[in-house]
Amino acid sequence: MVDRNDGSHAPLIGDDEHGLSDHARDNISKQKDTTSPSAFVWAITFAAGISSLLFGYDTGVISSTLVSIGKDLGHPLTTFDKSLITSCTSLGALIASPIAGLLADKVGRKPIIIIADVLFISGALCQAVVTSISGMVVGRSIVGFAVGGASLVVPLYISELSPAAFRGKLVTLSILSITAGQVVAYVIGYALSRQRNGWRWMVGLGAAPAVLQFGLMLMLPESPRWLVKDGRSQQAREVLRKVYAAGNDHAVDEVLQAIKTEILEEEAISNDTSTSVRGNEPHIWFTRARNRFAELFCIGGNRRALTIACLLQGLQQLCGFNSLMYFSATIFSLLDFSSPTLTSLSIAVTNFVCTLFALMIIDHVGRRRILLLSIPVMVLGLGLCSVAYEYLGHPSWDQESASSTAGVDARSPWAVVILAAMVIYVCGYAIGIGNVAWQQSELFPMSVRSLGSGLATATNWGSNCVVGLTFLPMMEYLTPVWTFAVYSLICIVGWMCCWGIYPETKGLGLEDVRGLLRDSYGVEESLRRAKFRDA
Repeated sequence: MVDRNDGSHAPLIGDDEHGLSDHARDNISKQKDTTSPSAFVWAITFAAGISSLLFGYDTGVISSTLVSIGKDLGHPLTTFDKSLITSCTSLGALIASPIAGLLADKVGRKPIIIIADVLFISGALCQAVVTSISGMVVGRSIVGFAVGGASLVVPLYISELSPAAFRGKLVTLSILSITAGQVVAYVIGYALSRQRNGWRWMVGLGAAPAVLQFGLMLMLPESPRWLVKDGRSQQAREVLRKVYAAGNDHAVDEVLQAIKTEILEEEAISNDTSTSVRGNEPHIWFTRARNRFAELFCIGGNRRALTIACLLQGLQQLCGFNSLMYFSATIFSLLDFSSPTLTSLSIAVTNFVCTLFALMIIDHVGRRRILLLSIPVMVLGLGLCSVAYEYLGHPSWDQESASSTAGVDARSPWAVVILAAMVIYVCGYAIGIGNVAWQQSELFPMSVRSLGSGLATATNWGSNCVVGLTFLPMMEYLTPVWTFAVYSLICIVGWMCCWGIYPETKGLGLEDVRGLLRDSYGVEESLRRAKFRDA
């Protein structure tokens, strides 16, 4: 069903013709009282962000691994082998993320991160010792389970612990850790690419950060919002006192009361179906899970939040970005660059630098505006790639014969244009959809926040799996020209959807966003609030 007042014809910037509610004005003004995150919040963001570093490392290291394995797994890797090894991680994440969403409501956010660390360690060590493709698939799948849980819970955990005025920046900082992990992966890949069995060290080193985070997480608190929902308000108050500056008890009381009010309102809306069923028996837990699914899909505001979150996460992957992360070394090898892994580092560094730029501007410019301005940059980069391949000619994408087929002279200006176009594309991606999509948890009310985030994250990993499985076959059978044209078309459609239904949430408390989506997509109202806050 289409909402009549969805704000789909809203401009980039709202106008002054309608006023804001007193509640909205009070909450917007209240955020200005906090000048910077506390040291406690920075420490939590750093510790939780190690999962993001692992996420990025495991995404980036596979690019160097695929060109370094050689015959170590029994025979040279075929196109199917590379696609399978790459996509099994995404498939594991796809399976794990909705399960982690349900478990995060039952046991809390912190235990899921700790479980993910155990899986990261197990998967890394498994990959380091395997001697067959099937063993590599198992190791990559275990890492996928870890990535699925961590990629869901870490942004959720950070957003629930962050003051609203800095939530976008702090969640983006966790995304910056992903890009830092990718840079580290390419540097290590380059350093070890010429060493015998160097690829085993590449994948095995992923266990080290997980061990560090496991120890740190044992000392960190649970999310205050989950603690309130679990009936531990006093513990939540103590956590919030550390989150906000010393002596700011007024802010702590207001945030705590807002959390309690939101939970009570949600229980009233859902007629207590998801919270009145008590007990830990399996059938009772199943009933609560079923009620949460019903609440997510049957209540209009929750359904709209899920639609937006799945749109952003699907677009983030279907635009083809991770094809560069997974296969950039393969691409540059076939373009006959002398050091494909080192050339790939330019992609990872660009991603890191532009994500750092997004970190500095996201809470000032706003999520919606960043998306609407950055996606056209992605379209430009993809279009240049397509045109450059048309003039360059088509190198062989048959992986079984690539070693005996001449690539393309890297001194050709069109090969350089392809590299430059990829850099342009990555700039647009990293500033916009690469980090905005992970702001998803702010869209959902407390009762369905982890479940909704879990399903949106599953959309991300399902789309990621599709890209991992299809990129090399598309390059081989559709040719690079049409492959990048398809990604460009997806970006254009995604821009239109974001313009129509994605509201501006900068500066709003988590408890305020629910009201924004209650009756419509709230685009026009969100822009009015953003303009008032900027005034």
